[in-house]
Amino acid sequence: MEFTATTTSSKVLNSHQLIPYLTHKFFPSTTVNVIACSQSSTLYHQSRCNFTCKSTASYPSVVQVKKRVGDDTREVELSSLTALSPLDGRYWGKVNDLAPFMSEYGLVYYRVLVEIKWLLKLSRIPEVTEVPSFSKEAQSYLQGLIDGFGIDDALEIKNIERVTNHDVKAVEYFLKQKCQSQPEIAKVLEFFHFACTSEDINNLAHGLMLKDSIESVMFPVMDELIKALGSLAKDNAHIPMLSRTHGQTASPTTLGKEMSIFAVRLSRERRDIFNVEIMGKFAGAVGNYNAHLAAYPNVNWPKIAEEFVESLGLTFNPYVTQIETHDYIAKLFHAFIRFNNILIDFDRDLWGYISLGYFKQITKAGEIGSSTMPHKVNPIDFENSEGNLGKANSGLSFQSMKLPISRWQRDLTDSTVLRTMGEALGHSLLAYKSTLQGIGKLQVNETRLNDDLDQAWEVLAEPIQTVMRRYGIPEAYEKLKEHTRGRAVTKENIKEFIEGLELPTEAKAYLLELTPHTYIGEAVTLARSVDEAVN
Repeated sequence: MEFTATTTSSKVLNSHQLIPYLTHKFFPSTTVNVIACSQSSTLYHQSRCNFTCKSTASYPSVVQVKKRVGDDTREVELSSLTALSPLDGRYWGKVNDLAPFMSEYGLVYYRVLVEIKWLLKLSRIPEVTEVPSFSKEAQSYLQGLIDGFGIDDALEIKNIERVTNHDVKAVEYFLKQKCQSQPEIAKVLEFFHFACTSEDINNLAHGLMLKDSIESVMFPVMDELIKALGSLAKDNAHIPMLSRTHGQTASPTTLGKEMSIFAVRLSRERRDIFNVEIMGKFAGAVGNYNAHLAAYPNVNWPKIAEEFVESLGLTFNPYVTQIETHDYIAKLFHAFIRFNNILIDFDRDLWGYISLGYFKQITKAGEIGSSTMPHKVNPIDFENSEGNLGKANSGLSFQSMKLPISRWQRDLTDSTVLRTMGEALGHSLLAYKSTLQGIGKLQVNETRLNDDLDQAWEVLAEPIQTVMRRYGIPEAYEKLKEHTRGRAVTKENIKEFIEGLELPTEAKAYLLELTPHTYIGEAVTLARSVDEAVN
């Protein structure tokens, strides 16, 4: 089967070249003309991430995989139904914002960017006379290769890779082909990938993938989540709630104050993620600039490398082997794990509060909670979030432990692992959006909250015994313990106990006015101050 892609340069691509998959999957907001099996999708390729895809079929015919089982040959479409990862199938609509950055396409794009930026850097080094300063036209041409990079370009590189069996070398050959028509650049084609090892290109590409995906996709959703929790805290700052420690009744709080805790905790970890320095190296085959100095011994290559890495918005790492050590990735992913763990804690608490009836969930017409119990409205968003956070953390933990370890000056075990970074971020992103969706369905049930407080007069044992201590009444704790522990405590017998105490009139009056609803300390103030704490 063949696919015809109508773009600025007409070409015919075999099905295994992935154009339908990449365009439909990675760039749902872009345009390309794909014709396959009488089903058409109209696309017009315009720029790297600026295109839309409209299909006349529910599941467009994409890569056909022949699978033989005995004498039975079946064709399986690569679609949301057949994708191995649910991120690329069932949940694609919630995570596809990561695709331009964390996909194979994203990796190829950033490699192209780094290779071009390095050639431009060489043209500005006076000692490298073989690469003179480029004219504005030549610089514009090179920048145009970056800005206009799209699916067709990525596919062309993958086609070259089929011959070279080397993904980074394929990028170099692609750029040489593209620049043959530009007179200035054509004279210096051999300075593409000059003195570089593949990992010089890859580590910077991976760093930029992480930097841009976190800043453009992850942080906005994380901030939205923290803001939603802050709003939940402020809106419910005054609503009293029975606390539970060890699952047993404890001193009251407010619903808003308990929500504020999570907003503040998550904001701390968000700041830690922001503060992680994403690092890069550019020191050649084993980190010593051997080839650089062999060609140009009078150039300060460590300084040039530092300038180049920092020009990309990354932090320079001067002490490396063939690879960047990946310690920063471990630090970054551990920070994500902490953020995710806090959110798991929140998901479980909300699950419990819903179970207690403290929250109702706004129902949506047509939705079904159980296939056999029609009344069910399950906390599925918080459960989905918890499950995806666990999956994300397993990947983040593995990568944090594995990536900093490499045999001698380098082995290849990091290469395949680095390709899975998008999976861990994808499950995290999916979880954040699920929690946000769950928060949006919540409706506070004040009646249920008040009912619990009305049945928990024993929680006033704490303030009573504390006031008794202040005024010198002996064995205050023991007396309250004897009066309350393991016994039904009511409003009446608590009042009776207080009346029998030898306390100053003002102190006794305060205790007699106290109820489980009003014994909330500074909870309201804490909840209402959440924005200050977060910021």
